[in-house]
Amino acid sequence: MNGIVGQFTKFGAARLAAMLAVTLALVGFFGFVMLRMSQPAMSVLFSDLSQQDVSTILKDLDTKGIKYELRGDGQTVLVEKTAVPRLRLDLAAKGIPAGGGVGYEIFDKGDAFSSTSFVQNINHLRALEGELSRTIRSISRVQSARVHLVIPEKRLFERDREPPRASIALKLAGELDQSQVRAVRHLVSSAVDGLKPERVSIVDERGRLLADGAQGEQGMVGLGMDERQTAIEKRIKTQIEDIVASVVGQGRARIQVSALLDSNRIESRSETYDPESKVIRSSQNRTENAQTTDAANGAVTVGNELPGAQQTQPGAQQNQKDASSKNEEVVNYEISKTTRVEVLEGGRVKKLSVAVLVDGTYTRTTAGELSYQPRGAEDIDRIGQLVRSAMGFDPARGDKVEVINLRFAEAPPAIVDLPEQTLMQQLLSFTKEDIVRFAELGVISLLTLIVLMVVVRPLLKQVLATESGQRQLPSFMRNAMVAVENGTGDPASPVGLPVDAASLGLEAPSEKMLAVAQIKGQLKAQSVEKIGQLVSQNPADSVAVLRGWIHEKAPA
Repeated sequence: MNGIVGQFTKFGAARLAAMLAVTLALVGFFGFVMLRMSQPAMSVLFSDLSQQDVSTILKDLDTKGIKYELRGDGQTVLVEKTAVPRLRLDLAAKGIPAGGGVGYEIFDKGDAFSSTSFVQNINHLRALEGELSRTIRSISRVQSARVHLVIPEKRLFERDREPPRASIALKLAGELDQSQVRAVRHLVSSAVDGLKPERVSIVDERGRLLADGAQGEQGMVGLGMDERQTAIEKRIKTQIEDIVASVVGQGRARIQVSALLDSNRIESRSETYDPESKVIRSSQNRTENAQTTDAANGAVTVGNELPGAQQTQPGAQQNQKDASSKNEEVVNYEISKTTRVEVLEGGRVKKLSVAVLVDGTYTRTTAGELSYQPRGAEDIDRIGQLVRSAMGFDPARGDKVEVINLRFAEAPPAIVDLPEQTLMQQLLSFTKEDIVRFAELGVISLLTLIVLMVVVRPLLKQVLATESGQRQLPSFMRNAMVAVENGTGDPASPVGLPVDAASLGLEAPSEKMLAVAQIKGQLKAQSVEKIGQLVSQNPADSVAVLRGWIHEKAPA
């Protein structure tokens, strides 16, 4: 311990402070590197969140003890990459994120007994708007949605009631086609009582009007007709391109389709009777018989009723009897009747016109240049037959097909056979996240190498140099020890000169050995005496050498 304390005492306070500071800095740096290397990769859990959703998500993550990071002004939440799918499923089961809007859960927090009808109506409107916003956000290209409903109060008379209206603002990640816009309008109109699709207005985040709620039903019909025409032209074009491209090559044909639609709605009714197919439906017979007698006695006449009229004698002769009969027969027949009602809706195809432009064939010459050759008439006729079959050609409808062969302005691209990726290439096909991770590891490795070369290496070199300087003997003592170990040297000099037995005139081996032993004994005695003199002359260096020998470990 005294040796260790003495060693630190020799360094001095300034050197010890510098060594301590460097040691702490190295420990902190390597600790940061180890912590960074062991930290798991973070991935985005949710982005573009509202403050309410961020607060709810962070509270749930804190409850589960999951580490997270916030970026993008607190609107993006990052968690460990491996836990993203499970957390999204758990949060979705709880209805998180809600998108910053309120739904029917607003009634779970209020007091139904103390709230007025006005407050209840407002809460119902807010809940309906929030639920519609959540439903619209379920569409893949819709990032966020805001719905505003205008539902007038119910009045006493139906004719004084105004229809509901709706306005929708969408934030899109792409473009919505007309079918999707129409789907949103029908979705909202179906959820609100009395709301018609043509009274729903839709705008996007750039202020473009996707649907006009001020147009009537006629405008909706015209819009549907245009969509139908576009859909028919696109479908026929795709069918023709697929079959023509397989013959002339991909991108070597240009196709345009024009469809003429009939927008008139025709309704026809017809009734047909078959006189041959008659069946007795009902039959009725009626017979009447009548008989009358004209008698003078007891007859009621005007003359008999007058006052003073003379009554007819009882024995008077009676008139002859009158009899009549009547027979009536009614037969009803049922005749077969066919009633036909035919309704032809608008949007029927009246005529199709298709124009097909195909390129010729190209061959590569020996010089490496492309040589163009037009297609023959037989090939053009065959392509035309394929086009007619694909489009559903109808000559009675007046359809028209034109197939023309012309050289395109741009030459076909060079065909390059791409080799299949090897296992090494597949392993080296990194994603963007992998590249960022490797770049981060490279920067940390470079900093570690710089610290080792600039700080650690000079420090270790200085410490090793100090220890080797302390253990190294003075030159005069090292020369003396060499002379003692070798048994050579001049008695007057610590280093001495080599002594040869042959120079002393000794020929016998025994005599040589005795002479050498005598000389070595004398030299050792002289060397020890000389070393004692040098120690007395240099006490400080001698003490340092002895301390080094004492603390030096024994060889294993």
